[in-house]
This record gives sequence, structure tokens and C-alpha cells, in this order.
Amino acid sequence: MQYGPMVLRRCQKLLKNEAIAHDAMQDVFVNVLSNKKKLDLSKPSSLLYRIATNICLNKLRSVKRQKLCISDEQDDLLMDIASLEDIEKQTIFTKILDELFKTQHESTKVIAVMHYIDGFTLAEVSLEVNLSVSGVRKRLKKLNEQLKKIEGIEI
Repeated sequence: MQYGPMVLRRCQKLLKNEAIAHDAMQDVFVNVLSNKKKLDLSKPSSLLYRIATNICLNKLRSVKRQKLCISDEQDDLLMDIASLEDIEKQTIFTKILDELFKTQHESTKVIAVMHYIDGFTLAEVSLEVNLSVSGVRKRLKKLNEQLKKIEGIEI
């Protein structure tokens, strides 16, 4: 399975629990198989990464609702994002992200999440997205330039 390790790493990073991460990974591929007619499979790594993130956040929401603890090391920020219920903030952040990524390649989203959120090095990111390190660096530089252009938006 070509994308299995990538999806598993994403689930492990978010959930911090090996068993639950494996379950989440299986849920990702079940979701893809169940909805393959509705999904755009032209960019599979981006799609799988996004689905894995959503499934993991849903699992975190469920855990928070049930007052269970997946791990003592669970990031408070991650739990806050997973349980964000302020629609106004969600709308503002979505608008900013849409503006930021509308002129970027789809894979740039994956690159940004892997590097800035997951803490992957440029070399590790380049291996995952099949670009050179300089290509990854250029994408991130373009993204930063675009962010500076829309910086005037108040949050």
C-alpha cells in the first residue's frame, strides 16, 4: 500500500496512541472506498491527508465529549481545534486559508501542514511529496509571500 505509511504517521501524530491510530487509518481507507465515486482521486496524497486529519479530529472530539483521555501527552491546542465550536472564528479562519491557498498547488497544503504543523524537515517533506528539497523550500517561500499579501485581514 503506497499511502498507508503516510496516513498512519498522520494519525499517530494527531492521536498519540498506536492502536487508535491504526483504527483511524483503516477508517480513512474505508471512507475512501465508500465514497470513491464522489471523491476527486487525482491528488491522492492530499486527499488522504485531509481525510486522515478529519477522522482523527472527529475521534478527538468524541473522546473529549466522553471525557476520556487518549494520552497524557495530548496537545491542548489540538483538542481546542478539534472541539472548536465558534462558527464565526471557523468562518474567518476558513476564509483566510481559502485566500491563502487559492493560488497555490494542492500539494502546497500538504507541504505546509507537514512542515509547520507536524514538524517534518524539508528533506522529510520532499520524500513524501516527491519534490526536491529546493522545490519544497520554494513552495513554502511562495506561501509565506502570499500570506504577507493578505496579512491585512483582521482575525
